[in-house]
Amino acid sequence: MPEAGAEHPWRIDTDPDPVACADLLAAAFAREPAVSWICGGSARVRTHWFRATLRTHAGLDEARRNALVGADGRLLAAAVLTPPRATPAAGARAFWAARTGLRCGPRALGRTLCYLDATDGGAPPEAWTLEFVGVRPELTGRGAGRLLLNHVLATTPAPHGLYLTTADPANVPLYRHFGFTTLRETPLGPLSVTSMSRAGK
Repeated sequence: MPEAGAEHPWRIDTDPDPVACADLLAAAFAREPAVSWICGGSARVRTHWFRATLRTHAGLDEARRNALVGADGRLLAAAVLTPPRATPAAGARAFWAARTGLRCGPRALGRTLCYLDATDGGAPPEAWTLEFVGVRPELTGRGAGRLLLNHVLATTPAPHGLYLTTADPANVPLYRHFGFTTLRETPLGPLSVTSMSRAGK
């Protein structure tokens, strides 16, 4: 079992429930700029957005979710990864759009599509995409995110590297610490989206 020090008997779950991951990420991303721009300040909208997105993502072949789990079985941190060239089928995209528009509203749907359009095609060829990584808010700064991200970097079969985007400037130096370098910055409404990559092994 991976541990973050003897006082933390945390373990990694490589197939956590998508809804449980979505609910954790909705809390973790409450103040993240892109999610706030898409969902506004509504916790309900944010939760529905993550649930719709992760349900769709779970249908992708070889998609990965990893979670850090506490001794009580509660998810403490979650990461979501997409393999190279993986995209939802047309029916899954339509279902995601309908669910998102209905439960989150047309603004959230439209802004999500704008974000995807702005960042589409930015990943290096054959790279995996780190879609989300988040920590339960009360655990910020206690090593949970570092432990999970180290696991992701060590176990993802990504010989051509990993790719991510972030609209939070505070995340850029954090990802640089883990070996990511900046590829580009893309303005999007009030956001500045930084695209980053990490070379494969």
